[in-house]
Amino acid sequence: MSNIITISRPYAKAIFDLAVEYQNIEHWQTMLEFAAKISSHRKIIQFLSSSLAPEIVSDIFNTICSDQLNKHAQNLIKIMAENRRLLLLPTVLKQFIQLRNMYESIIKIDVISAIVLQDSQLLKIKIAMEKYLLCRIKLNYRIDNSIIGGLIIRANSLVIDGSIRGRIESLAKALRFQGD
Repeated sequence: MSNIITISRPYAKAIFDLAVEYQNIEHWQTMLEFAAKISSHRKIIQFLSSSLAPEIVSDIFNTICSDQLNKHAQNLIKIMAENRRLLLLPTVLKQFIQLRNMYESIIKIDVISAIVLQDSQLLKIKIAMEKYLLCRIKLNYRIDNSIIGGLIIRANSLVIDGSIRGRIESLAKALRFQGD
């Protein structure tokens, strides 16, 4: 897997630099999402894995994508086809999104609660985390009944565990430690 990331990173970096230069990061992400979706289709994977000439592969791929890709994106497809790397488009997209998040100072946080939270509660959590982390936040929210009550917030390596399950586990560890 790390080899795929290593191979994909220069493509993502070059695309991202171009997107920043032309101030069209959102458009590039949309084009990459579309191309990655096409390249992930079962029949397209078979086609891309064939021994057809790279020019034919890029022409057909660009025809499939038609007006969804601008001339720069079509050129990317041509270059990636020449290097037989079109199957890496989903990984290139992930790398591009990571570069975008770093560029825009966005950190993804996960909020996990035992019950449904209201939008106003989620907004308060988002604002508090933005102040704490000094950057913009992209909040992913889900419900997990197994935490019993409270909530857990994860941001990269930071974990704020305010769940009842977490408190019970901490108490159990403390009791085991004292019993030794």
